[in-house]
Amino acid sequence: MYWFLFPFAFFYGVIVSVRNRLYNHNVLKSKSYSIPVISIGNLSVGGTGKTPHSEYVISKLKNYKELAVLSRGYKRKTKGFFEVKPSSSVIEVGDEPLQMKKKFPDIRVAVDENRVEGIDKLLTTKKPPGVVILDDAYQHRRVKPSYSILLTDYNRLFTEDYLLPVGRLRERSHNKKRANCVIVTKCPFDMKPLDFRILQKELDLFPYQSLFFTTFRYLSLKPINHQGKVLSISTLRNKNVIVVTGIANPKPLYNELKAKEAIIHKIIYGDHHNFTKSDLKHIANKYKSLSDKEPVVVFTEKDATRLKGHIEGSALEAIPLYYIPIEVSFLNNGEEEFLLRLQKAAKLV
Repeated sequence: MYWFLFPFAFFYGVIVSVRNRLYNHNVLKSKSYSIPVISIGNLSVGGTGKTPHSEYVISKLKNYKELAVLSRGYKRKTKGFFEVKPSSSVIEVGDEPLQMKKKFPDIRVAVDENRVEGIDKLLTTKKPPGVVILDDAYQHRRVKPSYSILLTDYNRLFTEDYLLPVGRLRERSHNKKRANCVIVTKCPFDMKPLDFRILQKELDLFPYQSLFFTTFRYLSLKPINHQGKVLSISTLRNKNVIVVTGIANPKPLYNELKAKEAIIHKIIYGDHHNFTKSDLKHIANKYKSLSDKEPVVVFTEKDATRLKGHIEGSALEAIPLYYIPIEVSFLNNGEEEFLLRLQKAAKLV
């Protein structure tokens, strides 16, 4: 079956290549803006840690300029431009934009599958943004960003992957050339100098591109549906932990919990999974089957965003649920240089 898919990957690659050439030669037009437009994206279909990195960039810029985030709102049921409110639903705006809005309520978050129209509408409001962050927009060539951040997963570099449907690449790895900087995400925190040099050689970036390395810090567990205390991740040692994930790559989370010597019970759904009553009943049944062992039910932050509107009246209502937040942490002393480049991109220095 694997080899059968290669012809489809070839034709898909031809289509993507022709489209990129049309943009590269200005047959298809890209629009530039007078304000800074910072794009964060990847070459693959997911699993690179885009949302935490978008939130990191937001956290570093939110106090300096009027900031807006524009996303397409993946899997939402609405169409066109929609400004996200803390009270919005996942169905209206998608899980990632809603998560960002709840975490940063003072910044503007909007969704529009047409990024040009979305930026134009933001700029015609009473308080137009001074900086726009484009979430998951590396392939959206109709907008020409002033600064482009490209992410790649340490566990699956774009140089080691294949085009869809054989692999997970949306376009060939040589299109890394459009990025101003590349960040290798989900790196082991204990990488050695030789490891950095090997990755640098493997990615073979152009002289105008900068390379950074990040890892995830897993923070204390926060309650979803009750007023319980936060739980330090270290308290999960020797505990039964039911880990519910609906993300592209849960492996780093499993590795973190294993390192803390938790006893893991996995319930895995597809990326951006919308929970059903049947799903919630399945999770509740798993909890009941381990109830004599005092299990802890843990979701990712993104999954918790999709879950919250479905708990009341469900099989999970009486069960204490937690989510585990994550933070981006730079390795190899790269944060200072990245922040300087980010500030220049946002025209702060």
